Amino acid sequence: MNWINQLYCRAFQSCFRLAIPFLPYRKPQQIARIEDLPHVLDQENCQCVLLVSDPGIVKLGLHQPVVHTLSQNGITVICYDKTQVNPTVSNVEEALALYQQHHCKGLIALGGGSSIDCAKGVGARVVRPHTSLHRMRGVLKVWRRLPVLIAIPTTAGTGSECTLAAVITDPKAQTKYAINDFPLIPKYALLDARMTFSMPPFLTATTGLDALTHAVEAYIGRSTTQDTREAALKAIHLIFAFLPRAHANGQDQKARESMAQAAYLAGLAFTKSYVGYVHALAHALGGVYGSAHGLANAVLLPVVLRGYGSAIHQKLKDCAIAAGLADSNTDPQAAALHFIESIEAMNRCFAIPSSIPEIQPQDLPYLCAHAAKEANPLYPVPVLYNARQLEVFYRAVMKEETQWKAMKSMQLSTNSAQPLPAEPR
Repeated sequence: MNWINQLYCRAFQSCFRLAIPFLPYRKPQQIARIEDLPHVLDQENCQCVLLVSDPGIVKLGLHQPVVHTLSQNGITVICYDKTQVNPTVSNVEEALALYQQHHCKGLIALGGGSSIDCAKGVGARVVRPHTSLHRMRGVLKVWRRLPVLIAIPTTAGTGSECTLAAVITDPKAQTKYAINDFPLIPKYALLDARMTFSMPPFLTATTGLDALTHAVEAYIGRSTTQDTREAALKAIHLIFAFLPRAHANGQDQKARESMAQAAYLAGLAFTKSYVGYVHALAHALGGVYGSAHGLANAVLLPVVLRGYGSAIHQKLKDCAIAAGLADSNTDPQAAALHFIESIEAMNRCFAIPSSIPEIQPQDLPYLCAHAAKEANPLYPVPVLYNARQLEVFYRAVMKEETQWKAMKSMQLSTNSAQPLPAEPR
C-alpha cells in the first residue's frame, strides 16, 4: 500500500479511536434463564414477538422451551425458521413480512450469529421501512432505536449477542457486507449454557475459534481501550482452557458456561476495537462461496498472524501469557510463534482443514478487492495491505503446495514487521 493510502487509513482510524469514549456503546442486559423471559417481555409491554431461528434449531427442538415458556405466560410467538448459515437479504425480508403481518412488537433471535444477524436486519428494516439493507451497509446508517431485541445464542463464538454489527449476504450480487450501528446492539442477551449442549464437536470447535479470532484481532489492533484489552485477554484465557473440554464433552456444563462467557467477552472487545484482515478475508469467502464464517476464520487466523510478523510480537506475547503458553520472561518472538503454533495445533486436534478448497484462482481479484474494501480504512489493523497484497493469504490456503510456499515467505522476523512477498502480477 502506498504512503498516501496508508496516511488516509491511519488518519481515519485515529479519528474513530479518539471518538470511542464519546460514542454510545452499551452492554446488553444479561438474562440468566429462559424462565426469566416472560417477566422481561412484560416489562417491555411486548405481548407478541417474532422468533428468528434456523432449520437446524427447529429440527432439534431447541426453540420449544422458549415457545412453551412464553405461550404459557400469554405471549404470542411467531416463528421464522429459514435463516441460512450466512443470512441473506431474502431471509430478512421474509422475516420482516411475518413481523408486520402479525403486528409483532419485539424480536427474539435464537441460534448462532446467523439468526442473531438476521434478527438485527429485521429490526433495522422495521424502523427504516423505506431503506434497503444495502443502503444501510457500512457505519452509522441505521440511526433509529430498534424494537426490543433479545439474543439467545445457541453457539459460543460469534458474540453477536453484544455487538453493533449485522453481517448480511446478497447472493445475487455475490457479496457479504456488515451493517454497523449502535441500535443493533441487542437490549438483552440470554446466556443459558443449556442452549449450547446440543452443539456437535466440529461446530463447537469452529465457533470457539471464531471467538478466539474476535479476541485476538481486537487485541492486536490499534484502537484498543483498557476494557477491550481486558475482555480480549480474559476471553483468550477461557478459550484455551475450556474449548478442548467443550469439544471433547458437549455436556460439560462448566466448559459450556465458560465458552459462552468467552464469546460474550470477545464480542464486547471487538465491537469497540474492531476486527482485522482475517474477518475481511473470511467475509469475502462467505459472500462468494457461502463458506461458514467460523471455519474460514479458523483456517485464516494463523496464516494472517504470521503475515503481520514482528509488528505483533509483543501483543501476541500478551495473548500467549493469557493462554498459559508463556510468562513475562519469555522472548516476545518465541511467545508469538508458540501462540500461533498452538492455534495450528488446536486446528489439527479439531480436524479443521488447513485449506479452503472452494477458492478458485479466477475469483482472487474479486475476493481481494472485496476484502480490502471492507477492511480499509475502517479496521485498525497492525499492518496495512492493499488488495493485491492480500492475495497471498488466499493463496496460502488454496492448496498445499501454494500454502507451503506462502507460509515459508511469511515466517516471523526478529527485526521488523516481515514484508509480504512481492505483489502478485
